[in-house]
Amino acid sequence: MKKELTYETAFKELKEIVKNLEQEDISIDILSEKIKSAIELIHFCREKLLLTDREIEETLKGFQPGK
Repeated sequence: MKKELTYETAFKELKEIVKNLEQEDISIDILSEKIKSAIELIHFCREKLLLTDREIEETLKGFQPGK
């Protein structure tokens, strides 16, 4: 069973991909795979951030300071 991806795990994987891409000796076949993985991870992180932002906004709508 695959473990659910978290933002932290996805971001860590993205950093690792960037690190690998900065090493200019990566093969073209691996490069393609890494780019595809990075795009998927970026989409996941973007959606996670947007969802979290919406949740925070909804939570704060009902917040009334001093009460």
